[in-house]
Amino acid sequence: MAKQNIFDNETFFENYQKLREREVNANNLFEIPERLKMLPDVKGLKILDLGCGSGEECVEYIKMGAKAVVGVDISEKMLEVAKEKNSDPAITYLCMPMEDIGSIEGEFDLAVSSLALHYIEDFKGVVKNVGRLLKKGGEFIFSQEHPMVTCHSGTAGSRWTRDENGNKIHVNISNYGKEGERETSWFVDNVKIYHRMFSTVINDLAEGGFAVERLAEPLPSDELLEKYPEYYDLFHKPDFLLVKARKV
Repeated sequence: MAKQNIFDNETFFENYQKLREREVNANNLFEIPERLKMLPDVKGLKILDLGCGSGEECVEYIKMGAKAVVGVDISEKMLEVAKEKNSDPAITYLCMPMEDIGSIEGEFDLAVSSLALHYIEDFKGVVKNVGRLLKKGGEFIFSQEHPMVTCHSGTAGSRWTRDENGNKIHVNISNYGKEGERETSWFVDNVKIYHRMFSTVINDLAEGGFAVERLAEPLPSDELLEKYPEYYDLFHKPDFLLVKARKV
């Protein structure tokens, strides 16, 4: 069965690049700072970056002192940008689906993944392969769309309940307990993501030989809300779930 490769869709790719180039976006304000706080000292480490995209994080890990980074992504377009703009002798880029990392040789100290795992159907299989590739005691740090977000994607009805003035009162949650594929529209139609309950994420990690050490659901600070009040929405539903787990 062919794996989804939405980032090689020209329209999706161009619009995603424009979004990431904006200084003010949820990745920069919430996901990246929280993920960096979870990282260990990476000096001398060999790192596996799953869903590395255009390689910005791979280069950052090298700047932080990592010994070597292997970046994996299914998108040829993303890896073309990575090799052009974010190359380094210590970085190896591999074009493959994340589900196929079982073919990678070697051993890693740290595996990371930024907002890619919700595109993957076989999360349990990826966890198993990450466990095989990590040294004992190695860490797996990843972010994904929050289950409160993925559950509603592609379902009927508005995500929000509003008052008579159009102000958001609360978020609508639907089909949380029905796991599996969702189709949604983001830049283009028919973008596939996969919803998993919070408990499934944690249990798959435990069954894969990992101990969960930290969870995070980033929320805006008072100072950030003063500048960007629209991010008050996150108090109704966090956009991201971040997990730090250790191979035992």
